[in-house]
Amino acid sequence: MADTKQAIIAGGCFWCTEAVFKDVVGVTDVESGYIGGDTPSPTYKEVCSGRTGHAEAIRVTFDPDTISLAEIYDVHFGTHDPTQLNRQGNDVGTQYRSAIFPADDEQRAEAEAAIERANADNDGKVVTTIEDASEWYAAEDYHQEYWEGEGKRNPYCLAVIPPKLMKLRKSFQNKVKQDA
Repeated sequence: MADTKQAIIAGGCFWCTEAVFKDVVGVTDVESGYIGGDTPSPTYKEVCSGRTGHAEAIRVTFDPDTISLAEIYDVHFGTHDPTQLNRQGNDVGTQYRSAIFPADDEQRAEAEAAIERANADNDGKVVTTIEDASEWYAAEDYHQEYWEGEGKRNPYCLAVIPPKLMKLRKSFQNKVKQDA
């Protein structure tokens, strides 16, 4: 196995994006967290206020021999609505923005290419931003692997996550883990 790589993406509630990427072949870890803001070591409550500038995001660790960064980005665009500015469904605010936080020029070029592909599929209406990767803050422990635990009892998650997982299974059949 090659060395793993990481990608940081935001597409609304991190519970929802984490649940999707946990089921993707080649993904070895998904961590929920905060990025893109000004407040050092923000808490969930602070980020939810919309005043810190952070996005709820996930840091995806993946095996590039199994799944490429381009495919990671394509799954991202295919499982959330990249045409909604600062919102995903009922989650509204800059903390729920659609964004990619590339770690280097190679990731930035892949992000730009992914946005072009997504724009072709969305009539040029993609509002996803490419932002410099600032300090990453892991979310509090109770947010990690949320869908596997508390999430399956949370009405919000039960309404939002299964449709995203169905999109994943329908559009990316060859990228879904067998045990998912």
